[in-house]
Amino acid sequence: MRMSSRSFLLVTLLVASACATACTAPEDANTGEVTPQALQDSRKSFDAMFEDAAREFNVPANLLKAIAYTETRMEMVRGEQEFEGRPPAFGVMALRGDNLARGAKLAGVTPEKAQSDPRANIRAGAAVLASLADEAGLADRADVGAWAPLAVKLGDITNAEAQSHYIHREVYELIRRGEPAAGIAPTEGVRPQFAEIRSAVEAAGPDYPASIWRPSPNYGSRPSGDIGDPGMIVIHTCEGGYSGCWSWLTNSESQVSAHYVVNESGSEVSQLVRESNRAWHVAATYKCSLNSSVECWRNGYSVNHFSVGIEHGGFASQSSFPAGQIDASAKLSCDISRDQAIPRDRFHIIAHGQLQPENRVDPGPNWPWTSYISKINAFCGSAGGEIIVDSDNANNDTTKGKIEVSSEWATGSATSGYYGSGYLYASTTDTADKATFSFYLPAAATKTVDAWWVAGTNRTTTAPFVAIDANGNTVATVNANQQANGGKWNTLGSWSFPAGWNKIELRRSAAEGSVVIADAVRIR
Repeated sequence: MRMSSRSFLLVTLLVASACATACTAPEDANTGEVTPQALQDSRKSFDAMFEDAAREFNVPANLLKAIAYTETRMEMVRGEQEFEGRPPAFGVMALRGDNLARGAKLAGVTPEKAQSDPRANIRAGAAVLASLADEAGLADRADVGAWAPLAVKLGDITNAEAQSHYIHREVYELIRRGEPAAGIAPTEGVRPQFAEIRSAVEAAGPDYPASIWRPSPNYGSRPSGDIGDPGMIVIHTCEGGYSGCWSWLTNSESQVSAHYVVNESGSEVSQLVRESNRAWHVAATYKCSLNSSVECWRNGYSVNHFSVGIEHGGFASQSSFPAGQIDASAKLSCDISRDQAIPRDRFHIIAHGQLQPENRVDPGPNWPWTSYISKINAFCGSAGGEIIVDSDNANNDTTKGKIEVSSEWATGSATSGYYGSGYLYASTTDTADKATFSFYLPAAATKTVDAWWVAGTNRTTTAPFVAIDANGNTVATVNANQQANGGKWNTLGSWSFPAGWNKIELRRSAAEGSVVIADAVRIR
């Protein structure tokens, strides 16, 4: 039976031979989760192990701690397979593959113990570094900067720019400024003896200006038609640190990629593949039975055809995710969902492990889904700013927006370019029947209203959108040509609305012989 990440952390701390009772991270009495303060205390409990290993193998303690914090935020992690060909990482030092086996042998422990016992894991990491120092003939082992070329070899980063990033902007930046939560004392003036590769101006990502463009060769073209339109965001964990992640994903030999990678602190995002292209991040075809029977028309198609993938520095087994990383990821998901018209819910922003459960679990049980989706909506303005009302209430937060229609309206998805999971349509006729998009405003405000539809030659050129305020007054009527401008937001107008439930009615009362499309309405 697979242990939860919380249980794994607690058990591995308890089995450490020199770990006192303070190593046990107590749970919150109400939630059963490890509290942030307890997690910080658990990290501090590793101090003696780092100091002991540093003395035993003559390796700087701050270097060991900085590597551990950069790789795992100083948690005992249990690596999962995320990228084919890349061995999983284990323990506070994130040891993997040959380094794990080598370290265990040098430290005189079994590979299994080096994976699961924190003291053995730290000793194994220190032993590898000491062996590398011997091979390099490192004379002054107290010179922390001289260890830089060796520190990068403890991982599997092969990209020269990523190596430079890892050394200069992660490990040695931690050593210079210090990190109290990890017991890293600041050491000013440390200069890593490692080439720094950094452009004077780093190009912004083509789709997300707040990102750095690090293009990957591992991508293809999306198929034409509906199935190639981005309709989901897939959340991953790298099962390793940030620099190693984008290094692997930009290596042509790895044959994997993602559109974005978010670092652990949330201070940096890399874009690797354009959103219009097909990244190689999910090795599974879509099964709607794994996703509450949402969008079953996608069944049998590769998830990569219609998704945007976001990797995150970190592990599926970690006990929590840094607030900065969650915020940065939520801002990115907001931007993607806004540009690609992807509904902001758990059916369209989804876990890799949910779509590929046979061999993937990321982002793991402790990804904060509820707050994450809430943050995405807040950053996109849905919390009192922007509200999107879809034609399917399953995609709506019905406390803020909802749709109501009669049985005369049918669901459709045959025409490409729709918002969300489909659209509603009905024939035009001399009737009072309508599709009502309702939205709630907590206070009076002037709002701009946009509408989304799928265009076609059988659509009406005078689809009547009627704005009605919470007091029942007709604010405006706009006749829209639904034979044109499909698959995008079309501005209807800006009007003042009172507090309460206001409405945009799409009426069928146009000249007979056409079809009217109710797809989505946006209030901003």
